[in-house]
Amino acid sequence: MQRPSPLNVHTIQNYLGARSLGRRIDLHERLESTNREAVALGQAGVEHGTLVLADAQTAGRGRMARSWFSPSGVNLYGSLVIRITIDAPRLSAWLSWLPLMAALGAAEAIDIVSGVPIAVKWPNDLLINERKVGGILCESGASAGAGPFQVIGIGINLNGIPEDFPDELRHIATTLRHETGTFIDRNRLAAQLLIELESCLEEFLSCGSEFIALAYRRRCTTIGKTVKAVLADGKEYIGVADAIEQDGSLTLVEPSVGTSPPTVRQLRAADIVHLR
Repeated sequence: MQRPSPLNVHTIQNYLGARSLGRRIDLHERLESTNREAVALGQAGVEHGTLVLADAQTAGRGRMARSWFSPSGVNLYGSLVIRITIDAPRLSAWLSWLPLMAALGAAEAIDIVSGVPIAVKWPNDLLINERKVGGILCESGASAGAGPFQVIGIGINLNGIPEDFPDELRHIATTLRHETGTFIDRNRLAAQLLIELESCLEEFLSCGSEFIALAYRRRCTTIGKTVKAVLADGKEYIGVADAIEQDGSLTLVEPSVGTSPPTVRQLRAADIVHLR
C-alpha cells in the first residue's frame, strides 16, 4: 500500500536547484509551532530564505489566534523567513501583499503537483469546493544585527482523511488525498511551494503588484459573494465582497438601510465567512 514519503531536506533541495529560498532547511520531527521557531531564528539573524519544517506540530497556529490541526507524518507544516530590504515608500504595500502572495504561490504549487484547482478566500485561505485545504499566517519581527524580517507560515492538508479531523473541522476542511484519491509527495510540494513563492516575490520586487493582483483576483473566490467579515476586535459586517483593490484590501459593500446609501468599507484584515 502506498504511503506518504518522509520529508527529506536533500530531496527538497534537489528539486529546488540554485534558488535563494530553501538554501537552508531546518527539519524537525516535532515542534510546538514552525512559525514560533522561524520567528526565533529571524530574531537571531538567520539568513533570508530559511525554511523551518516539522513533521508534526503540538501547538500549530492559524490566523485570528486559532489552532492548526497538525498530525504527524501526513501534511506539510512550514515557515519561511523573508529578509528583504524594502524602501520605505513600498513597505506598506509589501506587508499588505505578502499574505496574498503567499496564498497565490501556494495555490499555484498545489495545482502543479496535484492537478487540483485551488481557490483562495481573501486574504489567504486555500479552498477546494469551499472546504479549507490550507492556511497561511504571516508575522513580522526584527533583529538587532540583521534588521526586520517577515515569516510566512503555511499549513496544507495533504495525505490525511476527513475522519482524522476533529468533529468541528470535518464539515469545513478537506485534504488533497481525499480530493484526488492519491498520496501527495510532500518533498515535491515543499520545493514547488518555494519555487512559486520566489517567483511571486521577484515579480512584486521588479514590477510591483499589478500582475500579482491580476493573478490573485483570478484565484479569489470571495469576489462577488455575500460575506460576513469579522474583525480582530469582534466587530462584524455583512455585505457583498465587491473587489480586491490594488493595495490588496477587500472592498465590502453593506446593503443600504432605508434611504441611506450603501456603506463601503475597505478591509485590510478580517476573518471572512462566505454566506452565498
